[in-house]
Amino acid sequence: MIVTQLEDLNDTERDVTSETWRSRRIILAREGVGFSMHDTVIYAGTTSTFHYENHIEAVYCVQGTGTLTNEETGEVHDLRDGTLYLLDGHEKHTVRAETELRMACVFNPPVTGRETHDESGVYPLITEAEADRKVPKGARVGEETRIDSQAGTPAMTS
Repeated sequence: MIVTQLEDLNDTERDVTSETWRSRRIILAREGVGFSMHDTVIYAGTTSTFHYENHIEAVYCVQGTGTLTNEETGEVHDLRDGTLYLLDGHEKHTVRAETELRMACVFNPPVTGRETHDESGVYPLITEAEADRKVPKGARVGEETRIDSQAGTPAMTS
């Protein structure tokens, strides 16, 4: 079991920001659980376009108001507390935040935390070596040492 507080991720490599959003990556590929989970805030009054060609993303809005536009069809959907959208077809989409939007985001395949959006809003597909490993008892998210592989070869990150 891993237990952490969101604040423990502040100012770590898991705390990623841009001009229009902040994403704290709670669970990453290195945890070896088959998905990644992020707490993402999209700043009020901003517009962000994303296109996850290599990932499926589920997004649950827990706070705020805005709109979601499917750039492929032109459909516009309201975003508010309790809205969930699933990008199961790798849809290019735009989020407009009327107020600050706070989203719980789940990615499959999991992100490693090293991805950055390219000019098209796409994350590259980066795989984590030894992603099949299990998380040892007592491990904490935010402690950035690599977890020993099930194959038994310990490795450390720099």
